[in-house]
Amino acid sequence: MEASGGPLGLLSETLVGVNSIAHGLWYWYHCARCSMPWISLALLSAAALLVSFHLATYFSRAKKHPYHLVIPITFILTTSYIIYISVGKRHCHSGLFCGAVDQATFITPSGVKVPLNIFNEGREEEWASTALNPKAVDPQTACHGYTISNVKESKYGLTADLDLQGCGCNVYGHDVWELSLVVEHQAKDRLRVEILPRYVSAENETWYILPEELIPKPKVDDGYNGKDRDFEFILAEGNEFAFSVKRKSTGETLFSTVDSHLVFEDQFFELKTRTIFAADAGDPIDENIYGSHPVYLDTRYYKEDLRSKELVYVTNATDPKEKYVSYTHGVFLRNSHPLEVLLRDEEVVWRGLGGTLDFYFYSGPTAKDVIRSYQTSTIGLPAMQQYWALGFHQCRWGYTGWKELQYVVDEMAKARIPLETIWADIDYMNLFRDFENDQESWSYEEGADFLDRIHANGQHFVPIVDSAIYSPDPSDPKGVYPTYDRGIEADAFMLNPDGSLYIGQVWPGYTVFPDWVGAALNGTGTFEWWTGELTRYHEHIKFDGIWIDMSEVASFCEGSCGSNRTIGIDSPPDFLAGTVSHQMGAEEQLTLRVHPRHRSVNRPPYKINNVHGPISIKTVAPEATHHGGILEYDVHNLFGHQILNATYHALLSIQPEKRPFIIGRSTFAGSGKYAGHWGGDNYSLWAYLYFSISQALSFSIFGFPMFGIDACGFGLDADAEQCARWMELAAFFPFYRNHNAVGRPSQEPYVWEVVAEASRRAMKIRYSLLPYFYTLLQRAHERGDTVLRAMAWEFPDEPWLADADRQFLVGPAILVTPVLVKGATSVDGVFPGTGSGTVWYDWYTHEKVQTSRGENITLAAPVEHIPLHIRGGHVVAIQEPGLTTKESRQGAWELLVALNEDGTARGEVYIDDGESLVQDKTLVVDFSAKKSTLTVMPKGVYKDANALKQATILGVKSVKSVSFNGKTLTKGWEFNKTIGVLKVDLHPYTSDGAWSAEWTLSWGQILGPEPLQLLVT
Repeated sequence: MEASGGPLGLLSETLVGVNSIAHGLWYWYHCARCSMPWISLALLSAAALLVSFHLATYFSRAKKHPYHLVIPITFILTTSYIIYISVGKRHCHSGLFCGAVDQATFITPSGVKVPLNIFNEGREEEWASTALNPKAVDPQTACHGYTISNVKESKYGLTADLDLQGCGCNVYGHDVWELSLVVEHQAKDRLRVEILPRYVSAENETWYILPEELIPKPKVDDGYNGKDRDFEFILAEGNEFAFSVKRKSTGETLFSTVDSHLVFEDQFFELKTRTIFAADAGDPIDENIYGSHPVYLDTRYYKEDLRSKELVYVTNATDPKEKYVSYTHGVFLRNSHPLEVLLRDEEVVWRGLGGTLDFYFYSGPTAKDVIRSYQTSTIGLPAMQQYWALGFHQCRWGYTGWKELQYVVDEMAKARIPLETIWADIDYMNLFRDFENDQESWSYEEGADFLDRIHANGQHFVPIVDSAIYSPDPSDPKGVYPTYDRGIEADAFMLNPDGSLYIGQVWPGYTVFPDWVGAALNGTGTFEWWTGELTRYHEHIKFDGIWIDMSEVASFCEGSCGSNRTIGIDSPPDFLAGTVSHQMGAEEQLTLRVHPRHRSVNRPPYKINNVHGPISIKTVAPEATHHGGILEYDVHNLFGHQILNATYHALLSIQPEKRPFIIGRSTFAGSGKYAGHWGGDNYSLWAYLYFSISQALSFSIFGFPMFGIDACGFGLDADAEQCARWMELAAFFPFYRNHNAVGRPSQEPYVWEVVAEASRRAMKIRYSLLPYFYTLLQRAHERGDTVLRAMAWEFPDEPWLADADRQFLVGPAILVTPVLVKGATSVDGVFPGTGSGTVWYDWYTHEKVQTSRGENITLAAPVEHIPLHIRGGHVVAIQEPGLTTKESRQGAWELLVALNEDGTARGEVYIDDGESLVQDKTLVVDFSAKKSTLTVMPKGVYKDANALKQATILGVKSVKSVSFNGKTLTKGWEFNKTIGVLKVDLHPYTSDGAWSAEWTLSWGQILGPEPLQLLVT
């Protein structure tokens, strides 16, 4: 048979056929050669011979060449081409190979369909697995890792090539055959190790490398010479790739992949589950929620060997009689994909669904050093807050209008309970649409009057803004929504793969979702549009801050359910919304194929332990597309981060001189630069009081000093005892808010008298400590310190504190021991540092705590009382509290000087105007006590006119006389010899301001026998 078109047509047709067959055999070669090598070899040979006869026939007919000459030539050419396709072209598609396919057809790069049932028949359940599935394939047994070659050392580290060892395993994706390794010592205490595909081009765009425009990437520190290193990076012996990271000072291996295999596929990696995938869910236990922060701290304890004087690692360091030394390091994975971290006794297993392995190691050696380095070098320092943000906030879902807000404000004042800020949930919105008020109960005119009243009283207002924007029905004349229209003009919203609008469903009904990533990388107008909408809304409602919600980002239906509007929908009635619509669901929109430019993004082969199951449920589908072509799959965890970024800059545009106040729910590494974080929709259960402590400490690591939870719980019904305990505990979190759900009983602190009294007592202490909290926030903003601290961070050489998760410190000086169980009237607590020079004093009685090293003692804790203690060695400046932060800033000062065993104490207080973004006038007052003298040294030009009412010195052993600036005081002081407390009235000497000048206060020894109490007036 002659081919049409003559010899050239025949040749072209023949070559196309050879190319298609070769690509099919290429696929067969790589998929089957491992499990069926001899069959594969025979099939390849037979195929090559068959193609040779096919070509020989054509060429013989076209050119009249004899068969005995054509067959050997065509056989050699065909075999060479197959080998080229099978082996030589690996780098062109860099890992685009067979694997976890769910369809019966594989589509080659040239479009040829190859039946694949023989490869995966009966194996779908095994391959599409989770960490909790006992039938799941273990990547460590199925895969063989990588070999290393071409190692090149440099001033700061090394680079190398990694090549897949043996046959590909393709357990949860397609193996990447060729990788690059980059090792870079960026500072004495910081090491970067990155593993990424060696060839990334348009042909293999399934690999997404997180752009620095979205999440900055640390660089080598200025002035670092590359020689002074805390870490040692060691490649394993032999040609199989594995590495270890050691601490040079101890020789201890901190991170090792030896005896494990690196698995790197286009939709899965593993480097031998706490899930890290932002999800909208009421706080579940052991599930993922509200943000992604892939970082951990690892503390190890050592004893000194008496003979060798070397440090020996101790696994069970619990003997309080022993002296221990600890070292802490941290590890951060810069990756925005869905992640899991399996925490086991002796290993941490990192698993992810894409991106690169971009690790950063921080040497410490203390936890405080690690946290500080992580924030200053990598994610950025947290935003400084306005002073009023430290006051008490009241909110609920279900307030019916401005009149009810006014009622709450009045009831709080009537009960003499401080109230700083009143909040509004989605109730205020017009049909749940952002930037529009319901004009019946929440009219702009009535709102303006309400805000004028509370602002005049020094109080504030914060409304919620949801992350999805109502998408009106074009056929409905009542559905006009200018915010949407302006967003369309700005190309502000996410798209479907075909370029149409991605339309999900949230509270207002069908919704679109702002495209922050497209704006950041491709210059669309999303940020400018968002600023414009907030600015317009502020013209109606003079809000003082913004609460960003639903920013995981949440959607109640699966896929772009609004793209085909055939039925009307209603929003789910309760706060745990269910799936509403499956129109044009995520699965329907993407036909699963294995192809260089297609991944199974809505149903990845590996299923992370996501709270909702598939990662396309109750969120924007992973296939949703950002302007510029980036899939939501690759950047899902950045939505909450970028909306906070946009809101921060929008508020700066509205009020350029003021620090923005923003609270967000879903955050990423570095979001603390823009906002605080609240713990989300928790429950009125005692267990959640307990969980809130570890959650708060975790977010201290993550760079969120402004953190809090919904006091008294959001879901379910709180009772009086539980709410009282929760109001006491939350009073010592920086962000302090009571919030609950619609349909639940009211739980404002005035509802029960026992809660009101517990709240008044706890808030009186909190408001007196506002200068201390504010100073801690400034230090966090300035140098990466933490506000809330685990005891083990402050006392790193006491290993029994590592699991002490029922107490916490506010800064270095205040120890909080809350009651966390129902019906308790006492609580056990440990007092770290005892026996090593640290003294603790009861906050209320000023008595010294009598305890021994590592001992738990029982503390009285009736329902209206939370045990607090102040640490010896610290000076804390407090102010007389009022019902607002404005009143409290006008209160008289007091000093609480808690002496250590050696009679010393230090402290400081930072003061500014409390709101300006740029401060041109500040004041820092240093306090130092030693040798029976307290020295106060103010530095700065900010003027604070409040006098010092009293100085109280704890731990005084004896007093001879008291003098102020060298002048003996004959009255105005008293000394309680029984408990060692000296109180001095300094108001007459500081009427121009407590910190207007440097001054000293001295006390000496009393001679001869004295009564238990000496009072001089």
